[in-house]
Amino acid sequence: MSVRATARISAVRDGRGATTLPVLESDGPLALRRTRAALPGAARVTVVGAMSAPLGGDRLAIEVRIGQGARLGVGSAAATIALPGTGPRAEPARYDITLKVEDGAGLDWLPEQLVSAHGSELHMTTVAELAPTARLMLREEQVLGRHGETTGTLLSRLTVRRCGRPLLDQQTAYGPGAPGGWDGPAVLGGHRAVGQLLLVDPAFDDKGPDTRLLGPTAVLTRLAGPAVLVTALAADARELRTLLDRAADELADRASG
Repeated sequence: MSVRATARISAVRDGRGATTLPVLESDGPLALRRTRAALPGAARVTVVGAMSAPLGGDRLAIEVRIGQGARLGVGSAAATIALPGTGPRAEPARYDITLKVEDGAGLDWLPEQLVSAHGSELHMTTVAELAPTARLMLREEQVLGRHGETTGTLLSRLTVRRCGRPLLDQQTAYGPGAPGGWDGPAVLGGHRAVGQLLLVDPAFDDKGPDTRLLGPTAVLTRLAGPAVLVTALAADARELRTLLDRAADELADRASG
């Protein structure tokens, strides 16, 4: 039996400048827990998997809204594993993320890896709507197959709009049914982990970093706006995280310097 679940988070800034969470609504396998924030005045939420999900046919969603001046970090307690459905004709699973960040607000969307298990089929979308002075750091990490197995089918789309205008809109597809060449030398080249780090920061209006290679399997691309995108390939999840963490530290220093 498939699961339909939508979890919701709303963050606002109170009169003392602290971020509060008037809406923290868990649903189904998506359990939300308030955890300790790293920065004063900010809030942090951890998504905890209450059951195995997403399975084939599941429809999961997380909706996040950050009010003016609020600061929120969202992470997850463990990797998300996309698994095959239980029936012989299970439909693809869907996982939809919606992020809305208002003026002067900041969101760090930093979940753990998404693992595409053999036999699974997942369609995932992330849509971010940003106000002119909003800040967003977003990380996506995808691991194609568990240890010793081939990947499932993973279709992922990331859409970011700033001031109502497109900033980034890209789609990737891996596994059975994906366009030919996805696992060839021009795309993955034998790597099993792929990820990206997006930073949208008004501080980059005047001093954004230039496009350049960060190594043999990683590149930083300056976007048409106060934003940069780091894309990386790696042999495994640990190596991928190291690459993206190093890039995140560098970008944070550049934005605050």
